[in-house]
Amino acid sequence: MKRSAFSLLELIFVIVVIGILAALSIPNMNYSPIQQLGEQVASHIRYTQHLAMSDDKYDPNDETWYREKWQIRFRRLMNENGYVVFSDADQNRNTDTAEIAIDPLSGERMNGFDRFEAGNLTASYGILGTNLGVEQSCFTADNTLVTANEGVFAFDHLGRPYSGVSNAGSDDQYRLAADCNLTLTDVNGNRAIITVRAETGSVSVTYP
Repeated sequence: MKRSAFSLLELIFVIVVIGILAALSIPNMNYSPIQQLGEQVASHIRYTQHLAMSDDKYDPNDETWYREKWQIRFRRLMNENGYVVFSDADQNRNTDTAEIAIDPLSGERMNGFDRFEAGNLTASYGILGTNLGVEQSCFTADNTLVTANEGVFAFDHLGRPYSGVSNAGSDDQYRLAADCNLTLTDVNGNRAIITVRAETGSVSVTYP
């Protein structure tokens, strides 16, 4: 009876192919700090959009309901750049603790300024550091240029992006009419450019 089996050469070839596939599947852990930060910020912008799409703030009994849309706000406080993810439920333009999003994995509130406002020295969300430059520049639907020490990305229930909602006079005011870039720059001049695209709100990161 004739039997067939792999030859030694065939076995070596299969092992080499498996090794190559395994090497390609290993994630790149050699991210630079600016790359790690860029990916973190981009993921939190995406999560803000997710919250907006799953938590529609429309209220027919409130004429200014759209000011409660989920948003991620970047600002500078006590010489540090940071950001917070929240929904301004009482429309007072402040980030009250109960309004701040909770990370579903850690259970922590997504506020990079907790350590300033509540003395929490272990806060890690949104702390961009004293030596990191943050610049946001984009055009709103009415062609108003937004540059930010306090920049905002907000989203509606369809995931469409806005450059702000706190002072909006209508639901569509400040909706992005063009793609918007948020640029993070470290002390060595390395940059991460986070792009939020108009209409879709999709987020991408590049490292020029």
